[in-house]
Amino acid sequence: MSTVEGAGVYPALENRPLKDTICLFDVDNTLTPARRHATDEMLQVLSQLRQKCAIGSVGGSDFNKQQEQLGSSSVSVTTLFDYCFAENGLTAYRLGKPLASNSFIQWIGEEKYQKLVNFILKYIANLEIPKKRGTFLEFRNGMINVSPIGRNASIDERNEFQEYDRVHNIRQPFVEALKKEFPDYGLSYSIGGQISFDVFPNGWDKTYCLRHVEAEKDISGIQYKSIHFFGDKTFPGGNDYEIYDDPRTIGHSVKDPEDCLKQLRELFQL
Repeated sequence: MSTVEGAGVYPALENRPLKDTICLFDVDNTLTPARRHATDEMLQVLSQLRQKCAIGSVGGSDFNKQQEQLGSSSVSVTTLFDYCFAENGLTAYRLGKPLASNSFIQWIGEEKYQKLVNFILKYIANLEIPKKRGTFLEFRNGMINVSPIGRNASIDERNEFQEYDRVHNIRQPFVEALKKEFPDYGLSYSIGGQISFDVFPNGWDKTYCLRHVEAEKDISGIQYKSIHFFGDKTFPGGNDYEIYDDPRTIGHSVKDPEDCLKQLRELFQL
């Protein structure tokens, strides 16, 4: 299927029967099994839904991940959804065309960024922990990832640090020190995984994509009154929680892709 065919078989957004409704979907464990490809059945049901209302994918990972899990070598993921939001919407596509993107460095500016980095590196230099390896700070498009032991640690060293951190509490005071040092930077901190924490601008969770959804009224005049969101990590601390809990959305918690299909069929008579 060519891009044009993929994009051309659906009514224009303003001609959909439910034109003021949009369904947004988390990717991993909602549309696809974790890190795997969507089933033909899922893609078929999404295609049926797209005849009725607008649909969009919202993933925390980069765009290539969405392409791998939802598209194919001959089909671009941007033809399967009206909106594709990668990195929570920092990279965004509308009807196959890229929208304005954003990045952490663009947002914070070099001067503030360097102050932040210098503080982090000095803090790590003064830490007394059993081991230090390499890559203490990883720069990503939407955030920085900070690791006291370093991301080059082996699996055994990661496990050892996780246990050490549980007993001696290394990461939490580090985050508190950053909050105290940079109270006016507008940053959020998220401790996850075994060895690191993320630093990103306030609001740059999955709710970031809603600014693109709301901007549709300035492009086509369509105002989405019903914004459905489907995700599996909708509990506090999960990366779907903020958008699931947002007053602008109607949140649907799913157990897995099968459950997502079941809910879609019931809600939209597919």
